[in-house]
Amino acid sequence: MIINTGNRTDIPAFYASWFYHRIEAGYVLSRSPYDPHKIYRYDLHPEVVDLLCFCTKNPRPMFQQFEKLSSYRMYWMVTLTPYGKEIEPNIQNKRWVLQSMRELSDRIGSEHMAWRYDPILLNETYTVEFHIRAFAQLCKALSGYTHHVIISFIDLYAKTKRNFPNIQEVSLDDQKRISQAFVSIASSYDMKVYACMEKGLSKYGIDTSGCMSQAVLEDAFHIRLKPPTTYARKGCRCLLQNDIGAYNTCGHGCLYCYANENQTLVKQNQAFHDPYSPLLIGHVQPNDTIIEVEPHSIISNQLRLF
Repeated sequence: MIINTGNRTDIPAFYASWFYHRIEAGYVLSRSPYDPHKIYRYDLHPEVVDLLCFCTKNPRPMFQQFEKLSSYRMYWMVTLTPYGKEIEPNIQNKRWVLQSMRELSDRIGSEHMAWRYDPILLNETYTVEFHIRAFAQLCKALSGYTHHVIISFIDLYAKTKRNFPNIQEVSLDDQKRISQAFVSIASSYDMKVYACMEKGLSKYGIDTSGCMSQAVLEDAFHIRLKPPTTYARKGCRCLLQNDIGAYNTCGHGCLYCYANENQTLVKQNQAFHDPYSPLLIGHVQPNDTIIEVEPHSIISNQLRLF
C-alpha cells in the first residue's frame, strides 16, 4: 500500500508534528472530500506500508524526528520555483528551501527525491527568458542531488482564476520554447524532465508518462510493482491513491493553488487542527462512518532484472 500525503495539502511544512504522532500511533484517519461523514482508516505500520510519498515546498520541519521514518521507503517531491512573495506569499526563503532539498537528498538518496518546477506561468516579470535563466541556475544548484525534475504549465482552474484573476494561459509556442530549453539544460546536469497529463510535450523530449508512475517508483527503488487496476485521475498514470491530507488546509497561500478555495477558509480549518487527533482537521463525530482500508501490498514477488 502506498500512502500519499501531498495531493491536498503540505503536511511536511505545516503538520509534521501531527504526522509523527500518527506514525507512533500506527494508523491515520482521512475524511473523504466528497462525503464529509465518510472516514478512511489506514494502517501506518511499516510492515504494511510499501511506500510513503511526500509532496512539499518545505521539507525541513520533518527533519527533527526523521529517524522515526527509517523503516519506510520514502519518495519525496519538493517544489522550488523562482517566484516571489507576490505569487507565493508564505514560502520560506528560497535559498533556505534549496539547502533543505540538499539535506533531504543526503538523507534519503538522490534517486528518492524529485524536484518540481511548477507550475510555469508567464507575465511581465516571469518571461520565457526569465524561466530559462532561473531553471539553469537551479539545475546547477541541485546538480547531483536529484535526477528527476517535474514541470507543468499552469492550469486555469476556477479556484485559480478567482484567486489569480490576471493569469493567462501559456501559449503553445511559449510551451515549446520553454520545454526545449529545459530539456537541453536538464540533460547537461544529468536530469530528466517529466510532465503529467501534458502529452503534447513529448515531442520536445519530455517524459509525459507520469511524475510518480509505476515505472518511476520501480526505477527509484529497484523493485517491481503490481500494475494498479484504477488510477486516481483520468489520463494520469501516477499512483496517487490513499491520500491522508485535506483540502483548504495549506498555509502557503500560493495564488495558483488548486487545493484551497481561499485563505479565510484555510485559517478556519487550521483552527480545528489538533496535532493529537487521528484526523488532520477536527475529530471523529458520532454520525461519521469509519471504513477500514485493507493494506494490500503492491510490491510484486517477480524478480526485477534491470
